[in-house]
Amino acid sequence: MNAGIIGQAAGLFAVTNIDDIVILALFFAQGAGHLRIVLGQYIGFAGILVVAVAAAFGATFLPESAVPYLGLLPLALGLKAAWQVWRADADGDGDGDDPPARGGGPKALEVAAVTFANGGDNIGVYVPVFATSGISGMTVYVVVFLILVAVWCLAGRFFATRPLIAGALSRWGHILLPLVLIGLGVVILVEGGAFGF
Repeated sequence: MNAGIIGQAAGLFAVTNIDDIVILALFFAQGAGHLRIVLGQYIGFAGILVVAVAAAFGATFLPESAVPYLGLLPLALGLKAAWQVWRADADGDGDGDDPPARGGGPKALEVAAVTFANGGDNIGVYVPVFATSGISGMTVYVVVFLILVAVWCLAGRFFATRPLIAGALSRWGHILLPLVLIGLGVVILVEGGAFGF
């Protein structure tokens, strides 16, 4: 039975977090700060798990109506990153093709905020699964998810270092990251019905 739950947990994680690989690859492509990216991914995903486990036991830290507004986090970070790209170009620090200096990549809390916001809708999927799995089943899900966060980080790093992908991310990643974050924020807001959309 544990093998069955492990497979179900791995499948659930993969289906609900496939988009994270793209975001992680963009973060890793920014250069240094790989430990901060991994730490941020774990902090953000741990936040998702804490809320989902607590909700499975009946606690509600985050009202369902607030989940769409998590889109404001990646939207704000995307706008900040876009501002930095624009400032670097305006100051003559780049010719538009070179990524601006970012001080060693994203900060752990920036990655955590994007991870939590991107996974906010996953909470609604995880809660009923956790609630019906019992304590032992829920523990298996949590352990498998935490192991797979490391696998996702490795996959993001892998894609960011493939010559073809790395070349494209090196050339365009500083532009793609703000666009992806802004797009992610808008999608979370619109799909969740925030602000009456």
